[in-house]
Amino acid sequence: MPKKILFIMCDQLRFDYLGCTGHPSIKTPNIDALAARGVRFDKTYVQSPICGPSRMSFYTGRYVHSHGSSWNGYPLRVGEMTLGDHLRPLGVRTVLCGKTHMIADLAGMARMGIDPTSETGALLAEGGFEVWDRNDGVVPDGARKQPSHYNRYLNDHGYEGPNPWHHAANSGKSDAGEVLSGWLLKHASEPAAVAEEDSETPYTTTRAIEFMEQARDESWCLHLSYIKPHWPYIVPAPYHDMYSADDIIPVKRSDMERDDPHPLMAGYYGYRYSQAFSREDVRRAVIPAYMGLITQIDDQIGRLMTYLSDSGQLDDTLIVFTSDHGDYLGDHWMGEKELFHDQSARIPLIIVDPSASADATRGTVVTDLTEAIDLVPTFVEYFGGTVPDHILEGRSLLPAVRGDATSPRAYVISEYDYSTRPFLRHLSPNAKSCLLTMVFDGRWKMIWVEGHRPMLYDLETDPDEFVDLGTDQAYAAEITRLSAAMFAWARRQHNRVTLSDDKIDNDMCHDDAVEGVYLGFWDATELDAWKADNKPATE
Repeated sequence: MPKKILFIMCDQLRFDYLGCTGHPSIKTPNIDALAARGVRFDKTYVQSPICGPSRMSFYTGRYVHSHGSSWNGYPLRVGEMTLGDHLRPLGVRTVLCGKTHMIADLAGMARMGIDPTSETGALLAEGGFEVWDRNDGVVPDGARKQPSHYNRYLNDHGYEGPNPWHHAANSGKSDAGEVLSGWLLKHASEPAAVAEEDSETPYTTTRAIEFMEQARDESWCLHLSYIKPHWPYIVPAPYHDMYSADDIIPVKRSDMERDDPHPLMAGYYGYRYSQAFSREDVRRAVIPAYMGLITQIDDQIGRLMTYLSDSGQLDDTLIVFTSDHGDYLGDHWMGEKELFHDQSARIPLIIVDPSASADATRGTVVTDLTEAIDLVPTFVEYFGGTVPDHILEGRSLLPAVRGDATSPRAYVISEYDYSTRPFLRHLSPNAKSCLLTMVFDGRWKMIWVEGHRPMLYDLETDPDEFVDLGTDQAYAAEITRLSAAMFAWARRQHNRVTLSDDKIDNDMCHDDAVEGVYLGFWDATELDAWKADNKPATE
């Protein structure tokens, strides 16, 4: 049977909202079973704590600093190699079912004369994926929309109107038939108007199984990318009331965080997401729904595992389970994501390797620092390819999965561009300087804020990240050390992707005179002497 990868990504799933990562009441037995069969990487961080740039780093294996797609809606420029570009030469179909947040560089394609409807153009427009079913989510009536297979599916199953995704899947209904929009947080505790089997997560699972069934004799990497538990926070019965306020873990926030905060934090505290999730009534409505969405995903993971087992593909399929970022849910007086506390930037990551060489590590937990960009080199190595380390900036995790010793990463990097955020633009003179960079070494977490002082947290003495030490001179040495690490990272080679190091070392790093470029010799006598001293070894 050909080798395969099932690359499962949730959207906005926090690292600590799984049974296997310590949540005291959430029901995730199928995801927990993956952790028991594989390796859980406990300290994995995204390269940007927001959907678009995080995913572009997942798909390119490169930092945001390198690929340049630094916020939602920023196109990934033509020429950036993605997962499919690395796997197709290995005979692997690279297929999407679900969300990517990919925005095509149509201007770049036009400049190069590439037709977006051609085979090459379609791959470029879709981030290198062969699209089986793309669903990035939907917005309410009156806002921007995307063409949707899912809306057509709902119409075919009796849900009427031009936008049943909003009116049924993302909304409840009152006894009088009024649409109770899931975009309004007060409705989070209502059951969605869609039947559970027709809701987004089962639909996406069914479509994925349809692909795996028709491609069971092929080698593939299927990116099954759920759009939940991302807002709108509304879930169909029976998941809508599976959890209650009693299941909500205590909020992690402190009054000291709002006592003379960093200007960046002050900007976020004033925004409506944060003000909403600072309210207990919002948390009581939203968090049980968020947990229900996660358990619904878990049940669909069970469907997938049953299918793979029954179809004879389980023992040939590497399974990866992860998320593109987290969700504050009121912690640190904030909602949404976007900054670098663990609730936002740290993600779950589980890898189940079916090979016998991974038997010794099953059920173990790796606590070394890992990054989202580590997955592309992992996939390349799994399929037997050579990792092009002049392009890919992550490290293969396959050695760790198979029990081989690896050198731990000294720090992780995550970046954010707040240029589109009006409530923060007073912090920056222009769109080019709206840059945030996190450097985390496993204990000390520094956030570099361009044009302002850095922030610093000591997660050993302050694991909840309440105390910003950035103004305390007693910790100036830590800021200096982490700043030096950040600048060294920023100065290293990020953009030479057309030539490998081996090509340079073996074919190009030599005296020009070897190729007959005799610049620098005074006369023929000097040149002849050089030639005599530098005869090829074969002569």
